Amino acid sequence: MLRELRLFLTAIQFFTRIPVPAWVGHSAQQLDQAARYFPLVGICVGALSAATLWLGAQVLPLSLAVGLSMAAGILATGAFHEDGLSDFADGMGGGHSKEKALAIMKDSRVGAYGAITLVLVLLLKYQALFALCGEYSLPFAAAALIAAHAISRLLAASIMLTQRYIREDDSARAKPAAQQLSHTSFAIALLTGIAPLDILFIAGPHPASVLTAVAAAFLMRAYLAWRLQKRLGGYTGDCLGAVQQLCELAFYLGLLAVI
Repeated sequence: MLRELRLFLTAIQFFTRIPVPAWVGHSAQQLDQAARYFPLVGICVGALSAATLWLGAQVLPLSLAVGLSMAAGILATGAFHEDGLSDFADGMGGGHSKEKALAIMKDSRVGAYGAITLVLVLLLKYQALFALCGEYSLPFAAAALIAAHAISRLLAASIMLTQRYIREDDSARAKPAAQQLSHTSFAIALLTGIAPLDILFIAGPHPASVLTAVAAAFLMRAYLAWRLQKRLGGYTGDCLGAVQQLCELAFYLGLLAVI
């Protein structure tokens, strides 16, 4: 149990700004094994966003509460996945070869593709969450936040199971975590990633909307995996961030597709 707790806290340490005890430590092998808890980190981040949405809606207009809930999630992760999405968009949009795309992704500067993609995705997520509050209910939107954060990280982790990491330079910041998952680790990630869906089935008036949301997220994952394999022959850490962000958005849109 202590070993698994250490691995979970390692995942928290890598993917969020939440402080962890010093005894957790850090190593490449430890971080690699912590991949099984990526969806559980998503549950934590989603729960923080959901709590912010709920509390904010008690004293502020709903539109502001939705914005604050998104800000809470971004602050908790240090915009880790959003940064990956921006780099991914720049690389895939501006790189005419695999080598050029990887070089652009590694560049810390934000280009037009990255800025436009990030703004559009954030705006669409804001509008989707606001619509969920209106079309369903505030509790359902809060539950949707938790489920979307969990399943989107599960789908990002699944890329690690099916594709290979393609950066060879040791300076790549995601290298320690970017190894192929074992089937045991993925089974743990799968169980934690789908667990929050139970809350949506209970809270939502239309079970079909939850199934549509899952299907939308899986379709987004399938498309991105195809693009990555065709264009790059594998994935990088930035690609995983893009998968998480776009699958999260697809999940919200799927919920709204069946009302």
